[in-house]
Amino acid sequence: LDERGPGRIVLQVLMPTTLSEACKLLADDSSVVPIAGGTDIMVHWPSKLNEQERTYLDLTGLPELNGIEWAEHELLLGATTTYWQTISDRQVATEFPLLVDAARQVGAVQIQSRGTWGGNIANASPAADGVPVLMAYDASVELVSDGDLSELIPLSAFYTGYKSMRLSPGQLIHRIRIPRRSYDLQFFEKVGARRAQAITKVGLAVTRHGAQWRIVVNSAAATIKRCPSIERLLDSKSIIASPGDLLPTIRQDLSPIDDIRSTGSYRLHTLSRVLYYTLRDHCDWIR
Repeated sequence: LDERGPGRIVLQVLMPTTLSEACKLLADDSSVVPIAGGTDIMVHWPSKLNEQERTYLDLTGLPELNGIEWAEHELLLGATTTYWQTISDRQVATEFPLLVDAARQVGAVQIQSRGTWGGNIANASPAADGVPVLMAYDASVELVSDGDLSELIPLSAFYTGYKSMRLSPGQLIHRIRIPRRSYDLQFFEKVGARRAQAITKVGLAVTRHGAQWRIVVNSAAATIKRCPSIERLLDSKSIIASPGDLLPTIRQDLSPIDDIRSTGSYRLHTLSRVLYYTLRDHCDWIR
């Protein structure tokens, strides 16, 4: 029923009962917006209600998109798996502690109970807290189309620009695949205006698996980025005597801007210090 009037809008919510139906609805109308926890979309409703007059695709009735599954060589997170489900899983805390660390940084318990891993990826915010740790764990995004697996993309290659992804019309994020490995080092740090419930000024996720480094930074570029130059520097085991020694290499990977939350200079210098003091305890060539 369309009864538009002053101060009134019409929202339509589609509620598919199968994954195939959900993909078909998306393929038929590219303007349809998938929604699960709604923690990124609904916060805009009070101030930008007129912009939200669109059709939403409710994914909460699709059990195949939800849950934590352990395979022999990988962890599979359903797209609508919430942060709280991850926090509550003891095996996740043991094997992938950074997932729990990041999940605890996403808002308060109410948001953690509603927000989803798939939503954190699909919202494509450069300040997302969950994406850096997923990327540091070499996660891949499994996409579905018409209910069938259509593509498996490394998360590090998923973003093509600000709020832009390799997601075609009719495709949904089905789940996230994370290789199971033993790590020598796992670290996550979020720098914000306060210790909790703050948008990230700059964030850092670090893992080391044997000789393989993963350095991932958020809130320092148009997308969340792996930093190959920093990874190569650490591979080389060149002597690093101060945070300033890291700055030239950090600038090869990142050119952060000034914005409402911070300055590019602050982000660079904070990142260099967090990285230096984190690694100094684990690498004898960092002094």
